[in-house]
Amino acid sequence: MITEFVVTAGETHKRLDQFLVHRERDISRSGLQRLIELGRIRVNAQVVKPSQKIKPGDHITMDTPQPGPLLVNGEAVPLEILHEDDALLVLNKPAGLVVHPASGNWSGTLVNALLAHFHAEGDSGTLNGGKAKPGLVHRLDKDTSGVMVIAKTDHAHRALAEQFEAHSIIRMYEAFVWGVLRHDHGVIEMAIGRDRVERKKISSNTARPQSAITEYRVAQKFGNLASHVMLSPRTGRTHQLRAHMASLGCPILGDEAYGDQKVCRVKEIGIPRVMLHARTLGFQHPLSGTFQEYLVRLPSDMQVICQSLQRDIGS
Repeated sequence: MITEFVVTAGETHKRLDQFLVHRERDISRSGLQRLIELGRIRVNAQVVKPSQKIKPGDHITMDTPQPGPLLVNGEAVPLEILHEDDALLVLNKPAGLVVHPASGNWSGTLVNALLAHFHAEGDSGTLNGGKAKPGLVHRLDKDTSGVMVIAKTDHAHRALAEQFEAHSIIRMYEAFVWGVLRHDHGVIEMAIGRDRVERKKISSNTARPQSAITEYRVAQKFGNLASHVMLSPRTGRTHQLRAHMASLGCPILGDEAYGDQKVCRVKEIGIPRVMLHARTLGFQHPLSGTFQEYLVRLPSDMQVICQSLQRDIGS
């Protein structure tokens, strides 16, 4: 796909990659740099470097390759299934498991595991033919553990997606966060989107803000160094809980992206991952119409951290 830009008179002299990163929101700065180095992005029909300074009147062309269909193989990855019927599957995703195949993680993902599981059951569901099609109604980050629902039919996918879009899904997360919140209970209303500068992060410093609301409640305090909180997202934005907690000065423990290296250790306690767990998921079943709710308590690694915080810091 060819995209063209003409640098306007109001643009200041800046690097080509810096200019493009604010116009191509779906491509990272490193991705743009690779396209420039491959000659797929040119200035005035000339091959240039990412550091090329653009000026008013420059004509930029970008040839973005179109991805072909993604074929995914089934793999025997263990799954902890909480419930399964003809319409859907509910599981407990462990921390460390990537949900969807992508660059750097083409195998060993949840989608690979689901393909193998459905094949063994004689039902390929909405992941038909090995193609990664919408069966994933929602996702959890790699380091986040907890409850997920997977649609097995197109009807179930539409019905569940409508509930997520209407924010009628019941969701509760548990997290251990850095420091102590000013209030024991509250609601965070802060629009967020892709950060203008740090493109891998979500924040309020964005050109495309989307409404985001999170309710929180402090369950336990570990001195003045850390807290155990319950989080209920009323909206479902990418990295919403991580960005919202960081905005209060209490980033989630282990979340170096939003809290720097300081949150990876509390006194002598090392934090092995982002301390975030999807505890509860409730929804209306697409076929029966009955409300179903699933709860998974803290995984063992978070229980160990909790016990260490209680023992070494106190509450």
